[in-house]
Amino acid sequence: MSECASKACGCSAGPIMQPTTQAPPTTGSAQAVYRIENMDCPTEEALIRGKLVGLAGVVGLEFNLMQRTLTVQHELPSLSPVEQALKAIGMQAVRMDEASAGQTTKLSIAKMDCPTEEALIRNKLGTVAGVTGLDFNLMQRTLSVRHADGVLPDVLVALQALGFEAQVEDKAMAASPSASPVTTQTNWWPLGISLIAASAAEAVYWFHDGNHWSVVILALVAVLTGGLSTYKKGWIALKNRNLNMNALMSIAVTGAMFIGHWPEAAMVMVLFALAEVIEAKSLDRARNAIRGLLDLTPEQATVQQPDGTWREVSAKQIAIGSRVRVKPGERIALDGEVLDGRSTVNQAPITGESLPVEKSPGDPVFAGTINESGSFEYRVSALASNSTLARIIHAVEAAQGSRAPTQRFVDQFARWYTPLVFALAIAVALLPPLLMGAAWMDWIYRALVLLVVACPCALVISTPVSIVSGLAAAARHGILVKGGVYLEEGRKLRWLALDKTGTVTHGKPAQTDFVAWGNALASDSRCIAASLAARSDHPVSKAVAQAAQRDGVALLDVAEFSALPGRGVQGQIDGETYYLGNHRMLEELGQCTPELEQRIAALETVGKTVVMLVGAKGVHALFAVADTIKDSSRRAIAELHALGINTVMLTGDNPHTAQAIAAQAGIDRAQGNQLPDDKLREVEQLSRNGKVGMVGDGINDAPALARADIGFAMGAAGTDTAIETADVALMDDDLRKIPTFVRLSRATAQVLMQNIVLALGIKAVFLVLTFTGHATMWMAVFADMGASLLVVGNGLRLLRR
Repeated sequence: MSECASKACGCSAGPIMQPTTQAPPTTGSAQAVYRIENMDCPTEEALIRGKLVGLAGVVGLEFNLMQRTLTVQHELPSLSPVEQALKAIGMQAVRMDEASAGQTTKLSIAKMDCPTEEALIRNKLGTVAGVTGLDFNLMQRTLSVRHADGVLPDVLVALQALGFEAQVEDKAMAASPSASPVTTQTNWWPLGISLIAASAAEAVYWFHDGNHWSVVILALVAVLTGGLSTYKKGWIALKNRNLNMNALMSIAVTGAMFIGHWPEAAMVMVLFALAEVIEAKSLDRARNAIRGLLDLTPEQATVQQPDGTWREVSAKQIAIGSRVRVKPGERIALDGEVLDGRSTVNQAPITGESLPVEKSPGDPVFAGTINESGSFEYRVSALASNSTLARIIHAVEAAQGSRAPTQRFVDQFARWYTPLVFALAIAVALLPPLLMGAAWMDWIYRALVLLVVACPCALVISTPVSIVSGLAAAARHGILVKGGVYLEEGRKLRWLALDKTGTVTHGKPAQTDFVAWGNALASDSRCIAASLAARSDHPVSKAVAQAAQRDGVALLDVAEFSALPGRGVQGQIDGETYYLGNHRMLEELGQCTPELEQRIAALETVGKTVVMLVGAKGVHALFAVADTIKDSSRRAIAELHALGINTVMLTGDNPHTAQAIAAQAGIDRAQGNQLPDDKLREVEQLSRNGKVGMVGDGINDAPALARADIGFAMGAAGTDTAIETADVALMDDDLRKIPTFVRLSRATAQVLMQNIVLALGIKAVFLVLTFTGHATMWMAVFADMGASLLVVGNGLRLLRR
């Protein structure tokens, strides 16, 4: 039986001919393609055709029921009439063609910081024709709307109807974070009056031993001054068929007043309003934890003027290429490169390094870092809005807007929890009195208590505040995590694959051995090898050339120089061709001998890379080069093993060197002669045994980094690509940041679990107390708002890690 026939829509269930057209398009007409999820039947095609055929400007329709697509040929300035017509007959149409991209507008909504408000906005904007996508970032109170041209005014009107004032952020504002942390402004006078009136209502009620006209007046004053905004939000939510906390609290307080619990209704509303303010302030702390780093950058810098003088200039007005002077103790205002002078700089805000770093001409400096001892001048390399610090903050804020796995689960749970408890409250109010003759007022009161318990605010807020705090804590350690999903997945890592050069080692090879071979003169061999090596940019060649330069070896002219990829280099000196290359090149030249093989193997076994100088008369000399292991690498590997994470090194170096380096660093195993595809296959193999991380710093690591569950980029400070593309970017070259990341991931998971258990546990306890008649509205408000404050406070603990 076909899907169409099963719907009993009255159409034939026979074969559907696809596609069908109305008329050929006219010259100059435009085309729009829609996917309509609930269009898969000729009856629905006929309904759509009947609606659109008479629409002015529509010149052709093409249906594909199997793919549920509709192509509209039109001569309309805007497709709003088409989309409104489809909406009027219940069709769920979404633009699929390139034109559907339209534009994206980022809106700042000051009063939007709760998942219930997100649901309210999502439902409302889902009905606006031309809106094709919504991306919420509750922590930053921003909403990115993807929409067709000309639709933005409708979006703003819809938001205003919900009581939200939205401001359009310009491109410059959207591209860089604001220097000023966002804080919630609170008008304390109404809240103070409300608290006094509610307390007075309680006192008068106690004095008269019951209700009195003055109690009613005082309670109304308390509710209207402290809870008017709650009532407004609740009414808007109910109009849009949304049961959020404001709607539930409005119903509960109104019900309490209706059954004569005036003082309690007043105090419940005041406590709710007060708790909302405290909660908002707590969220502001999490929201601004990372943004506050921008306060580290000074607003002005000393800039050299065209006439050679120096003047204080606003950092925002300084152009790229400007020359800036920094005095001892000053903070650096902009990213740049040192031109003159030497100093030590505290880079902790960027890299998390505890020790100052020496800076000399040619070294990079970063905005927000502290110049300690000397004075120097540097050339600006990035605008204030595009500094490394600004890009880190922007990336973390974008990550805060993404949904972590736990948050997606909590949101799904909350979507069902509130309607179910609301239905339960109605049943509690009606069934006992109707079926068992119980007292109406008693069970209505219990139902009102259930309404207060019904909103899962503590639950839904527990996840984002914990994730945001974890992301901010990581950033302060110089670890840029690109989303909550990676922060959560980090605790599950079982294998960590590491590149060698620049990751485990310093990435700066140095010549360690020189061996003259055969009858060749040592001085001539070094001179020829250095001349060839100086023409190459390979790290091994550079090491040979630098050693020769240090020893004062003179260079010779080289003719017909060429690189031999994967082997070495060649060139002519004084009319004779010479080669400087690796073992593979030696074999291809047919110059291998047992004695030479033995000498090469002895050097490689201790972790050295060997290159040979070969001429017409055979091998002239051997040069051994070694890359030293970072001390931090050994400690990092030990910490990873203590955390239960296995390690493997993947390198393009020879297997002997790979094994030697791995043994020195304490790495579990090593694979040598690894090309990019080999590294990719190894990561795929490891992924069968659990979550895999890959650490690298080069282009040849890119495929493996992309395939790994978490890709770590080393030394990302000042590197745009790493900050933008890595899952986790380590802002310096210290591998110890990975164990720190894993520990933070595990701590975040613990806090998330604690918060979820706490929020659900309190709800469960109060559901039981409500049925037994021991719970009051006071207690319910304290429990609900108290739970929210507890989970927020627990999440904020991560900021101190």
